[in-house]
Amino acid sequence: MANILLVGFEKSDCGSLVAFAQAYGKEFDLIALSENGAVPPADALSKALSEKAADYSVVVFPATMAGKDVAPRVAALLDVPMVTDVVGVVSDDTFVRPMFAGNVTAKVRVDGGRFVATVRATAFQGADCPAPNAFSLPAEGATKRVSVDESTGGRPDLAQARVVVSGGRPLKDAETFERLVGGLADKLGGAVGATRAAVDSGIAANELQVGQTGKIVAPELYIAAGISGSTQHMAGMKDSKVIVAINTDGDAPIFEIADYGLVMDLYEAIPQLMEKL
Repeated sequence: MANILLVGFEKSDCGSLVAFAQAYGKEFDLIALSENGAVPPADALSKALSEKAADYSVVVFPATMAGKDVAPRVAALLDVPMVTDVVGVVSDDTFVRPMFAGNVTAKVRVDGGRFVATVRATAFQGADCPAPNAFSLPAEGATKRVSVDESTGGRPDLAQARVVVSGGRPLKDAETFERLVGGLADKLGGAVGATRAAVDSGIAANELQVGQTGKIVAPELYIAAGISGSTQHMAGMKDSKVIVAINTDGDAPIFEIADYGLVMDLYEAIPQLMEKL
């Protein structure tokens, strides 16, 4: 039996999970849970996964919203410790992870030999994915999925996109958000992201949230439009290769990490950028 069980929810999870296992230096088995998006709620899934994981020393999930929902439940059912948001491997029991919204990078040691981990895709990339092993998805438990709302269209996946254009609460409404942020992203062949404030205000869909409690991204180009730069949001994008900030407030925290800053109203700046493009 392999030492590590890798649990992926989407096709995009595979590369980072396998890259972690290679950095860890152990044999692994990979199972993929997504079946046309029909993944059961976390309560039933966690129970089934804990039974599957009983013979493994390490169980690894992606540090996505789905992974963060299921991983701690599996750790509790197995009665083993857990290490989250792993970005580096030091030894069999010691890992590197960000803390305090990414302001500190710490080495942490896991006691006990067996544990559950979540890994950040932005830190482990480039591995080839073998065919996953079959896993029989359980029926729903106490929690029932009522419906699934997700964006459709030809944009790349937010976590894998080369370019991400994100917008904040100043976009006012969903129509304006799509016209400006979505329009600029389409011009660049990129994905769309949003702040938690924009999501909570109903301006953007939940799956577009970038930040500590959303998706962690590290594209080649990240454009932040109307985003002041809360600690929570910057924890999810500050590893981007090039960061461009557009904001009317020249003292906004986002400019502290931006490579290029434009102190300008996004309602003027974005149409001009789109016209040039």
